[in-house]
Amino acid sequence: MFRLWAKEFKDNRMLRDTVIEVDNDDTRTHKIFHAIDEVCHEFDLSNPIWLDSNIDEFKRHAKTRFHQDNFVDSIEFDYLEIHIIEE
Repeated sequence: MFRLWAKEFKDNRMLRDTVIEVDNDDTRTHKIFHAIDEVCHEFDLSNPIWLDSNIDEFKRHAKTRFHQDNFVDSIEFDYLEIHIIEE
């Protein structure tokens, strides 16, 4: 079971969150991208662009934050944080 926790923050307050469970035999990378697709669909967002800083942070801590620079469209919050809570 793979679970990813996604949270939207504005002014250091969590606006909303969701936990996405992926239960298939895909690779870890495919599970992450599938979970992010579900989060973006649920939150009505465009998919974020992974910058080098996001990749490095995600490799080290299994979590990262996506700010306005990661989105093509404007966002109504400060950042979207994703965190793997179970693998």
